[in-house]
Amino acid sequence: MANGLLTLSYLIGSISFIIGLKLLSHPDSARKGNIYAALGMTIAIIATIFLYKDSKGLALGNYIWIFGGLLIGAITGTMAAKKVQMTAMPQMVSLFNGMGGACAAIISIVEFRHLIREGIVLSDEPLLAFIILAGLVIGIVSFTGSMIAFGKLNGNIGDRTLPLQQVFNIGLLLIIACILLAIIFGIGSSNVVILFYILLIISALYGILFVMPIGGADMPVVISLLNSFTGVAAALGGFLYNNPVMLTGGILVGSAGTVLTILMCKAMNRSLTNVIVGSFGGNKSGAQSTVAGGTYKEISITDAAVLMTYSKKVIIVPGYGLAVAQAQHICHELEKVLDANGVEVKYAIHPVAGRMPGHMNVLLAEADVSYDKLADMDEINPEFAQTDVVLVLGANDVVNPAAKTDPASPIYGMPILDVENASHVIVNKRSMKPGYAGIENALFYQPKTSMLFGDAKECLNKLVQEIKSLG
Repeated sequence: MANGLLTLSYLIGSISFIIGLKLLSHPDSARKGNIYAALGMTIAIIATIFLYKDSKGLALGNYIWIFGGLLIGAITGTMAAKKVQMTAMPQMVSLFNGMGGACAAIISIVEFRHLIREGIVLSDEPLLAFIILAGLVIGIVSFTGSMIAFGKLNGNIGDRTLPLQQVFNIGLLLIIACILLAIIFGIGSSNVVILFYILLIISALYGILFVMPIGGADMPVVISLLNSFTGVAAALGGFLYNNPVMLTGGILVGSAGTVLTILMCKAMNRSLTNVIVGSFGGNKSGAQSTVAGGTYKEISITDAAVLMTYSKKVIIVPGYGLAVAQAQHICHELEKVLDANGVEVKYAIHPVAGRMPGHMNVLLAEADVSYDKLADMDEINPEFAQTDVVLVLGANDVVNPAAKTDPASPIYGMPILDVENASHVIVNKRSMKPGYAGIENALFYQPKTSMLFGDAKECLNKLVQEIKSLG
């Protein structure tokens, strides 16, 4: 009876994950999708704690430790989620993803130690050995890589590139593969414990060096890739424990993360191989980047309000600066005011705008911006030529023409939003400082571009009031 209930609970959990993931595909249903998936996970956890029995018919036990850990995790997670600002959401995603990778690695360590105590020779169980070792490698790479990503997104760690970085990373991957095969096939079996921990250390080092040199403009690709790593590591844990709900959850996260990584690579014009090897997004060697410069012109709030009020079509390009200013709600108010004046308003969303995949979509959904108003890059680019005004709010690298014109630029080859094709471009920034990729933007000096300096929330508030007074 207990086994039947446990199997049913795992089935319910697996189905809820699938339904939750499907609902996450649209902002209107995303909150419901999160709730469904969380409920499924809760059912699976409770069923495992109270219904699971091992081959000897023994229950889990250790309830004080289990519920103590659950309580600490629940309180910590809830407090962190409630306090985190939208600007720090990418850091939180990296941190939580890293914890998932660490859990997968710890599972492999615990099971390895268990097998050694039982006197089981890993080379006699090659499939089991592979699952344990692969879980260790992928989990620890995800953990250390996510921690470096957290530090870079939080501004604590800068870009660091070793000489011959790609060669060094490939060398580490080869060493990892050789140690893994040596353990599985019993080469040096007398030193299997030493080899195991050497594998752990080298994997941790690779995770650090893999993420360390990656430029700011490419961080969304890394976040989605590390997310897929954690999913794969969790799926391996599901194989190890013959746990279908853990396997299903891991496969869903791993496959979704992989698909997202491929989409991000396409959006950044990077190959997946370059992502895995590392050191992408940096300056191309042997080339001198053309430094943007010249004279830029400013525009007043009044002039910007007049220009936008008497336009037929306005496209808003949100970026990280909008998130920093927490100006998504007043941005939605601007949209509604312009719409009331007969102006067609759309939002142009670059796939990697912000610091993580979907950052701008989440930000605007929080402000109840209609999903129909959001257009992706391929859809909106042909429309810029028929647009009267483009309002760029805190975006930089995703509208930088250097991606198309400067072969020495770190973002050269990255598809961008073709905002320069519009009749007028208004760029709202706090200053002329470069964006997250650390490069100048030639767009700011073009004749059709006007700079509107100041905090995005403050400037948009003034714009809304000025447009209302004109009406």
